Amino acid sequence: MVSSRTGECLVKYQSESGWLSGARRLPSPHCNSRPEGCPVDLLVIHCISLPPGEYGGSHIDDFFLGQLDIDAHPYFAEIAALRVSAHFLIDRNGRVTQYVPLDRRAWHAGKSEFCGRGNCNDFSIGIELEGLDTDSYTDAQYRALAEVTAAIRAEYPQISRDRITGHSDIAPGRKLDPGPDFDWQRYLALLDEVAAE
Repeated sequence: MVSSRTGECLVKYQSESGWLSGARRLPSPHCNSRPEGCPVDLLVIHCISLPPGEYGGSHIDDFFLGQLDIDAHPYFAEIAALRVSAHFLIDRNGRVTQYVPLDRRAWHAGKSEFCGRGNCNDFSIGIELEGLDTDSYTDAQYRALAEVTAAIRAEYPQISRDRITGHSDIAPGRKLDPGPDFDWQRYLALLDEVAAE
């Protein structure tokens, strides 16, 4: 069990279940087993907003749970048939939601490759930040991201700093997130700070 602080609540990673207590838990059907013997050694940072550019509400939850109401916004008809999830979402206020246990394969990366290995979903953990790849992220998001990352890395030490990457790096030309405004130096400095606490 590993503990870290997210906001004012203590986050504890329960290794027997793959969930972080302290995070809101919404189990997604959009996941499956990882390949047998496949180590978890990559962390991928994404961004998402639904509808694009709008923050708040339950649309991201609904999307990851397969319950998106296509009548709620014209854009939703384009994505309603997709089966997508991430392990975590961190909203603009720093609230953490977990959809998939860490020992299972979330469907976040799509066609992807890291260091010559394809199918990154097999060996990665995906964290979505509520946002756009053309927008800045909030202080609360950076802090929560560092804290959740520290808890994950304590359980999966194979995820070294050089194995934390953006979606744009594993799917170049296809994806842009988390975008040029994501402050990698700030995030990694916060990660060091959290690890030292």
